[in-house]
Amino acid sequence: MAKALGRKIPTDFTHVEKYPLRAAQLAVMKPQPVVVGINWYSDFDSPVKKGRMYWVGLNAKKLGYIRGGHCVCMPHLTTADATAWQLFYNQGEEGACVGFGSSRAMSLLNRKEFNPWWLWDLAKTVDEWAETNAGDGEGTSVRAAMDILRTLGHVPWAKEMKNLAWQERDKLTALAAEGISENRWALKIDDLFSVLQNEAYKKRGAIPFLNSWGLSYPHVTWMPCETWDRLMQEQGEFTMITDK
Repeated sequence: MAKALGRKIPTDFTHVEKYPLRAAQLAVMKPQPVVVGINWYSDFDSPVKKGRMYWVGLNAKKLGYIRGGHCVCMPHLTTADATAWQLFYNQGEEGACVGFGSSRAMSLLNRKEFNPWWLWDLAKTVDEWAETNAGDGEGTSVRAAMDILRTLGHVPWAKEMKNLAWQERDKLTALAAEGISENRWALKIDDLFSVLQNEAYKKRGAIPFLNSWGLSYPHVTWMPCETWDRLMQEQGEFTMITDK
């Protein structure tokens, strides 16, 4: 069954033009996860198992139809994502992928869970679409989520947040120290290799991603770089975050 998505393509890409990854930054960068906003094709709904690994997008020219926009996270270490996070970061039937994919990257960096619903709601208050509002089921852009993480920070998860209504979760106080100091946008696939710094990725000619559909989707799914490159050219957003 098709799952909820929720990433919207920005109306312009001035953020990428103004804040691209530079060679000097790449030269001194530590391994980092990458937050990705892409067109989600029907082919990606059904990963194929080859050996011990799951794959999508094996033929970059035959991906089916665009089902919508989605946000996922590229891990810099394939073993670093806890099984508990696969369960926790499950957007269910909500179009909250931007909040989930971005928060998953923050978990990889800080080794704890964050409130993805809060980030999703707050991002919609600063994006460029009048029809997206906190508490609705609409999606938003990766750019908007990064703006919130930079300016406000993030909200670490606490068990008592589980049953909060959206009006209550949106009043939660973000901690600036749990946010990011900056984010930069990749312009080509080689940028991703420099950021992720995992030799296995380059050797395979593929990069994995973490989805936010709980146990209904493989924990780690691989995609060939040729397909990632196509998605990048199709108004994709690929951003590296510098944690505070």
